[in-house]
Amino acid sequence: MAISKAKGRFARLIQITWGLPQNVVGGLLYLLYRRTRRQGSYRSAFVTEWGSDAGLSLGMFVFVPKGAHQSLVVHEYGHTLQSLLLGPLYLPMIVLPSLLWAGLPACTRFRERRDYSYYRFFCERWANRLAMCVTHERPIGWY
Repeated sequence: MAISKAKGRFARLIQITWGLPQNVVGGLLYLLYRRTRRQGSYRSAFVTEWGSDAGLSLGMFVFVPKGAHQSLVVHEYGHTLQSLLLGPLYLPMIVLPSLLWAGLPACTRFRERRDYSYYRFFCERWANRLAMCVTHERPIGWY
């Protein structure tokens, strides 16, 4: 048990330094919601329920809809792992493409017309693979 706590602390230290930009934004959102929303943790991530119907990971801060299934938390934790690996490149390489894939009407139409899963997009699929390898739990959208 002490080893896993040490791993979690080490992961948070790396997140705070290597992943500073996304953790500053995530930390501010975490503080904003700390009194009004349910919060907890999952491995080395801080998890907060928020008012959106989508999940979001900013470094070690994970935001999920109220009552979200564990598989969504696992998926978002995959993004936390991406942040650990990519550091300052996480925002332009993962967050920006993911937000565009989720929010652009043209992308939504593409997914609907072709019955194409949101989780098949490269950054979402990679998050699922990382999460599955590390946690051995099935993330949302796993196929």
